[in-house]
Amino acid sequence: MDIRSRNNVTVTGRMDGRVLLLAHGFGCDQNMWRLVLPALAAEYRVVLFDYVGSGRADASAWDERRYSSLEGYARDVLEVCEELDLRDVTFVGHSVSAMVGVLAAAKAPQRFSHLVMVAPSPCYIDDDGYRGGFSADDIDELLESLESNYLGWSAAMAPVIMGNADRPELGEELKVEVNLASGGHPSTLIQRADGSAHYLPTPGGMLIGVLPKVQFTAARTQLYPGDTLLVYTDGLTEARTGPERELYGDDALRTFAAGRPPAGPQALVSALRGLINGFGAGLDDDTALLAFGMPASPPLPLPRAKN
Repeated sequence: MDIRSRNNVTVTGRMDGRVLLLAHGFGCDQNMWRLVLPALAAEYRVVLFDYVGSGRADASAWDERRYSSLEGYARDVLEVCEELDLRDVTFVGHSVSAMVGVLAAAKAPQRFSHLVMVAPSPCYIDDDGYRGGFSADDIDELLESLESNYLGWSAAMAPVIMGNADRPELGEELKVEVNLASGGHPSTLIQRADGSAHYLPTPGGMLIGVLPKVQFTAARTQLYPGDTLLVYTDGLTEARTGPERELYGDDALRTFAAGRPPAGPQALVSALRGLINGFGAGLDDDTALLAFGMPASPPLPLPRAKN
């Protein structure tokens, strides 16, 4: 597998400068460095990448066994170094990547000159004689919050994670608010970055153009990086399928969306076009699709490389 594509490797800055390898923490991607990148690129050769499962890394490279421990991520770091033949590297690791850097340097010390650890922790679970991580109850509570109310949790945590109360716009970068009004159309479908899919109900909207005065039902939601919102006409869910010509239905559409990799609006629409083509004669009503979303990672504005 091509390492540069797998980890979305980016090289910028002074090509004759000392090497800085910037490694993001979990839940982030290389875009997190964008505000400090121009200053670093003026002096260093800067190498950025996304871990598999983050940003624009190749999602098909995910291997549960490999990435069940930090050793797998350390292997990724070393393979990036080998691919680019990086030596005398200053490794800058944020959060959990600090420990990834320690593991990588222990395995191939000849490639690294310095380790810079930003907000590191040697262990994330409290144990006998060690307090510095989370208790098992803390972790269970966190996972329960994520599962029961992911949007509420993320909205509350975004400003805390950013930690700049005087700059609330930084927390707002992590979400986009969407306001919708229905004119009698089906409920909007949202495909989340975590692979789940659910409907945003907009009941009671009146048909447009039938009455001179109509009342619309408004709905509001938030999109986060990697989320996609789909609006469509009922020709899709009312298509006839199978020998019994049963309605395709809302549940089947939600299951279809949840079964697709969260790769953005274009990928979802492309998959749905394939589904619609497969309906054949069962599609007997007009069908329109419109999808938009929040990029998993905004394009990184790179300084021009210098020799």
